[in-house]
Amino acid sequence: MKVLTKRIYEDPDPADHRRILVDRLWPRGIGKADAKIDFWAKSVSPSDELRRWYGHEPAKWDEFRRRYFQELDSNPDGIAELQSHLGSGTVTFLYASKETRLNNASALRAYLESRS
Repeated sequence: MKVLTKRIYEDPDPADHRRILVDRLWPRGIGKADAKIDFWAKSVSPSDELRRWYGHEPAKWDEFRRRYFQELDSNPDGIAELQSHLGSGTVTFLYASKETRLNNASALRAYLESRS
């Protein structure tokens, strides 16, 4: 399985294959029909508390990942639900953050890679 990450504000592309939104909140300014998502993985997104604490501050990235991985470890049902939507082939994790490298989608991809 190949996992890509992409801002939800970018146009959908056939190369995205399955599109999974990995944010807890629905992104502003995007209609549900326009998003063209296949699954909204709210249950494996960072908690509101963790999301607010992180605030996309690069200096907090390593600690954010550690805390987020702990949340994911304690959420086997959410991980199982996500995995049931992954299948094989390519999947694209969608996120709303302006930060294209240090975001929850890339952290979730790293988590899944480390557990496979």
